[in-house]
Amino acid sequence: MRHVQAIDMQHGPLSINSSPIIFQSMMLQVAKDLLEAEEIQKVQEREKYMEDNCPPLVLPGSKEELQNLCRELHSKIDVIDEERYILEHTADRVCNEVKDLNIKIVDLKGKFKKPPLKKVRMSADAMLQALLGSKHKVNLDLRANLKQVKKEVKEEPAEVGDWRKNIEDKAGMGGRKKMFESEA
Repeated sequence: MRHVQAIDMQHGPLSINSSPIIFQSMMLQVAKDLLEAEEIQKVQEREKYMEDNCPPLVLPGSKEELQNLCRELHSKIDVIDEERYILEHTADRVCNEVKDLNIKIVDLKGKFKKPPLKKVRMSADAMLQALLGSKHKVNLDLRANLKQVKKEVKEEPAEVGDWRKNIEDKAGMGGRKKMFESEA
């Protein structure tokens, strides 16, 4: 507030028609003061916490007392490391559970829609090459792999006619000639 009053005295009373630059500079000055006050408060809180939780270090005069102090500090460090490990392990487990639950939620919502598939014209050779890669040379000629089936022509029985007529035609030399001609 004291900065605002100082600016008012320098530039006269503030009014609606005052320059926006003056207003902005006042706002920046107030923000700067607030940030400085927060920093000082944080430093004081940190010092108070250290005084309450960490007693001042008193170094013993003899070597044995110093070794005992080191043992105590090492045992405290071990306990703290165990706690830290347990906390990290539980935090990782909880994070994994959260990820699994998020996946289940997404699955239950059915959030992902299947995109419409585009029609692609691709030969069987190109499809196999795309699937197997360019290293494998596969020639897929489907017609070559099919079995060839030949149709059996069934002989239709000759029309049964009058047998006497056939015998008369075959009688004599002329009939034998016709018989040989039909067989050949």
